[in-house]
Amino acid sequence: MKKTDSAVWTADSKTAYVADKLKSFGLSRQEAILYLCLYENGELSGYEAGKLTGISRSNVYAALSTLTDKGAAYVCEGNVTKYGAVEAQEYLSNYLRRLSYDKAYILEHLPKPPTGEEGYLTIYGHRNIKDKIYNMISDCHMRLYFAAEWERVEQYRDVLKEALLKGIKVVIISDRDFSSIASKSYLASQEKGQLRLITDSSFVLTGELTDRDADTCLYSGKEALVVIMKEALRNKIKLIEMEREGMIND
Repeated sequence: MKKTDSAVWTADSKTAYVADKLKSFGLSRQEAILYLCLYENGELSGYEAGKLTGISRSNVYAALSTLTDKGAAYVCEGNVTKYGAVEAQEYLSNYLRRLSYDKAYILEHLPKPPTGEEGYLTIYGHRNIKDKIYNMISDCHMRLYFAAEWERVEQYRDVLKEALLKGIKVVIISDRDFSSIASKSYLASQEKGQLRLITDSSFVLTGELTDRDADTCLYSGKEALVVIMKEALRNKIKLIEMEREGMIND
């Protein structure tokens, strides 16, 4: 809603979701709300921004100051100091570029980790598990086996296709056909929420992924677990092939 003399600016559900996403770009909740208010309404004084958002006077000036320091807002000096929102594309790109520089510096100057076999790691929460799946596929060099429901596999279509184009052997076991992004695609019913991922015969991720914070998966580079998981998937593939050839009847 545009500013008026008496109306209070409020974020609808979509805008509130954008505000949550802006927190990933270095803004606090209050800063994100103020940024969106400035973006929608144009240049505002601290008084006007506070009146429109309902943020207290002391908090609104502090938030506008940090918003400016972070490069998300600019100051327009005049009889009354006003603040405007920096163009979204500019702010987001600047933030990502700085992160890229920081990433490069950190990776260059990190101490060397101890070498050795990966242990058994429990990964908590669906976001962390999804990140692990993405990174495992991206870091794969030779072959990968992915068994999961089709909705889950579909979420990684792009990175799986990239792996295939790089010459990586991609084997997918799911309840839908994925021949377009796999070296081999096997049709089989999948347990609800369960996934199995093996990369380069060296790393395993197995567990539950149902888009909940309570989701957990086990990740490991332990040879014993890798061997067990590989054998289990091989046996599953053999059963699928036997059923396909009519050697097993329902």
